[in-house]
Amino acid sequence: MDRWVPAGLPAPGLSSLSVWSGLLRQPWHLLALLCLAQILCWTVVPALVDPAPPGDVVEGFMWGREWVLLTYKHPQLPGWLLETSHLLTGSFRWPQYLLAQLTISATFILVYLLARDMLGQSRALAAVLLMPSVYFFGWPTPQFNHDYAQMPFWAAICWLLWRAGRGGGPGWWLALGLVSGVGLYAKFSTGLLLAFGALWLLSDARARSRLATPWPWLGLAVFLAVATPLAVELYRIDFLPLTYFAGRDEWVTEHRARLYYAGVQMAGLSGFLLVLAISGLLRHSPAPQEPVERGSRVYLMWMGLGPAALVMVASLFTGTGEAWGAPMYNLVGVVALAFLSHRLGATEMRKLTICAFICIIGMSGAYAAIRWTDCNVRGRMDAVCWPARPISDEAEAVWHAAVPGRLDIVGGDTNLAMLAGLNAYDKPSIFTDLDMRFAPWITPKRLHDHGMLMVWPGSRVPPQLHAWLDNIQVKTVLFNWSQEAPPVAISFAAIPPGARLPVAVDGPTGQPHS
Repeated sequence: MDRWVPAGLPAPGLSSLSVWSGLLRQPWHLLALLCLAQILCWTVVPALVDPAPPGDVVEGFMWGREWVLLTYKHPQLPGWLLETSHLLTGSFRWPQYLLAQLTISATFILVYLLARDMLGQSRALAAVLLMPSVYFFGWPTPQFNHDYAQMPFWAAICWLLWRAGRGGGPGWWLALGLVSGVGLYAKFSTGLLLAFGALWLLSDARARSRLATPWPWLGLAVFLAVATPLAVELYRIDFLPLTYFAGRDEWVTEHRARLYYAGVQMAGLSGFLLVLAISGLLRHSPAPQEPVERGSRVYLMWMGLGPAALVMVASLFTGTGEAWGAPMYNLVGVVALAFLSHRLGATEMRKLTICAFICIIGMSGAYAAIRWTDCNVRGRMDAVCWPARPISDEAEAVWHAAVPGRLDIVGGDTNLAMLAGLNAYDKPSIFTDLDMRFAPWITPKRLHDHGMLMVWPGSRVPPQLHAWLDNIQVKTVLFNWSQEAPPVAISFAAIPPGARLPVAVDGPTGQPHS
């Protein structure tokens, strides 16, 4: 039972505060408003100011249309969701932003459910109100990728494991197995949270006692059944995602300072600490009369901070992507309230609410201003500045002027080729890096039968494309993309069906081999 009452305010007086008191009595209403603000602001703003989706989103759309289980980078649940959003709406302009915010809002709700079990309704709401102040729930969210697709799965696993370990029935264990297995399809790093969860299950006496029942083992069977196809596919493609991870690790190590990752994580939490201070939760006050159960605190510290701390330490020795920690801070608000909830009163709650909405509205507004300024005033060619629709329109025009059949394959400069194929009516496939290991849906026969449109920046043919473009006519088009910067030149070349092409493409540089 939630026994929290706003400090300095008698319970009967709540009814006189109309809307505000109603929200406090019904935390779900305020949580719904928070989710609605998050969804509206972070869907509408990027859709209005970004001519092109972020790079990872374009890649997700292009890979999603292939409906493969696994690529050389990651499992493909995010790609499936992106392709589904397009099939349902027919647009590449806004559904990806809505999808991203639906996952964020689902995370808010799942965190609330866990916190409610441990802290009660009002404190749980306060914990969620802290979340918009964390950088990873704001500015980067328009780029729906594997890091953000994981977020609700991490929150759900933490909640389901707690419920199951504290005496939940078979449904909780089966749901835990299912969600844990599906979470791996979002990104393999979900396995890190599962490892922390397994260690907690073995170390906590009460949770460990559940292992004497059949339900945890049935949940494990469900998990293995869901995850097995992914493991089989990983083996089939010769563990290419591990090779990609090693290559990414090497690049980050060479191009980032040793403390870069830790610095980004600390900067991402700076707003969270500021809101804690503004709300008054960091002020000195007497020790709580009703401390949160020690077992709950241990669980929150272990599951909520353990993976983030481990990765931060590992980043001192390996190359770690700055966005990889995004799903690891779901529970920071719950951890804070587990230790500071005795300082939470009506005033603090009101300040947290105001700060949460300021963070959502203010940061989305800043995103709009900075993105528009970068593209149109500063002339900074970010991924979202490319004129995606005109590039796709020109790509199809070039192809159909030269070849009577549909545009089936795009390649060349992978990033530009994906933009060329994104909005194309023919929905072509991307020939990633001109390497069939990275694009197994492309075969020598398909290339021979359907041809390919090459796309690259500038007017000069890059050396790696010479073997592909022997005596093929090239068309270079200037595209306006900024109010201040000059147009950008993009070249197109249609390789018709039946043209002499390499039988296989095996190297990462796209060099053809007979």
